[in-house]
Amino acid sequence: MTTHAFDQAIALTAQADGSFQGHTSPAYANMVGPYGGITAAQVLNAVLQHPQLLGEPVSLTVNFAAALADGPFTVLARPARTNRSTQHWVLEVQQQGQAVVTATAVTATRRDTWSLDDAPMPQVAAPEQVPLPKAQPPLALFKQYELRFLEGAPPEVLDGSGHSSLTRLWCRDHPARPLDFASLAALADIFIPRVYIRRSAIVPAGTVSFTVYFHASAAQLQTCGSGYLLGQAQAQAFRNGFFDHTAQLWSQAGVLLATSHQVVYYKE
Repeated sequence: MTTHAFDQAIALTAQADGSFQGHTSPAYANMVGPYGGITAAQVLNAVLQHPQLLGEPVSLTVNFAAALADGPFTVLARPARTNRSTQHWVLEVQQQGQAVVTATAVTATRRDTWSLDDAPMPQVAAPEQVPLPKAQPPLALFKQYELRFLEGAPPEVLDGSGHSSLTRLWCRDHPARPLDFASLAALADIFIPRVYIRRSAIVPAGTVSFTVYFHASAAQLQTCGSGYLLGQAQAQAFRNGFFDHTAQLWSQAGVLLATSHQVVYYKE
């Protein structure tokens, strides 16, 4: 049985000093360094593998201090405080003794409570009715995902005619893979920089800070299997070299699984 490329990419080896050793994956290469979503998944995997883990992920914030260089890296994961039902994590990714990523996470034991999705899934065509794009962007990472754009696809003509930063798409791993917290974290970052969509132009840009909030339990993720997720992302403001965007991911059944927020650096 061949291990999925995603599982190979996020694989970590525990070290005697409590740290984890990993390696960047050429399968998830981006324009500069690895895809930010795969880095977030690697960081989260250090929490998920940690022997002191309490509960399941509730939130993850990843700050990109520098682009990871191709090669090995070390993840430091420390539970800063553990309460009765929540646990707060401090994390760092290092290369050559320097921090390239800092992160925090919160895990918790979930309880059965009154629950409601107050952000309903948009009414859109089923994934099978949405054609695959004729051509994917020439980056390795996009070969690892199946993306079916409903609106806001990468512009085919870079003429500055963009009028909205909204993207809606069906997405999943390629080849299909059962959903879990790590892959959900990576999918939350599947959207190309909103400035490309809004301006219909290629602009140097890079994520500075990325946060994902997990609304689903592990059991709910299991019910999704390897099905599609509906993703939606839109920027809110572009100003003085930075912009942000919010994103949502729903299951095919209409359950809001995760939301995310990120701030991105850009320049002319």
